Amino acid sequence: MFRTMEDFKKDWEAESKFTLNVFDALTDESLSQSINDDHRTIGRIAWHICESITEMLPHIGLSFELVKAPAPSSAKEIAAKYAELSKSLSEQVADWADEKLLEIDDLYGEKWQKGRTLLILIKHEAHHRGQISVLMRQAEVVVPSIYGPAKEGWVEYKMEPPVL
Repeated sequence: MFRTMEDFKKDWEAESKFTLNVFDALTDESLSQSINDDHRTIGRIAWHICESITEMLPHIGLSFELVKAPAPSSAKEIAAKYAELSKSLSEQVADWADEKLLEIDDLYGEKWQKGRTLLILIKHEAHHRGQISVLMRQAEVVVPSIYGPAKEGWVEYKMEPPVL
């Protein structure tokens, strides 16, 4: 759980940048990639990340217009919507004091502190970003580096990729 706004702001800045880098690497063609017919596609997972911001955060007093399915067929449109939502989140919490993170809200039949909600939002996004990165490989789209170099990113560090 976040206990200081400074910690949240630093994490959100980094995590949302990672997500936007992933979304920016997507192509319109890659959006239809799924592991099989009864699972979400890349486009649907990416749009779900956008939906989640607009569904979850009004429960803690933030203002978002609900994003709904179906997902757009344009990777640029998904990335632009995510960038807009990410920026809005940052702006809406910019003046929150640390004490605000301790306030309790009703979410999904449970009592969550705002600091917990923000942490879960980030973890949820990272979880789905991981799903997207696997599907990107299947769609033959280069995966950007996130917490460390992706296969193609080792060159930037002037290092050999790990042995397969």
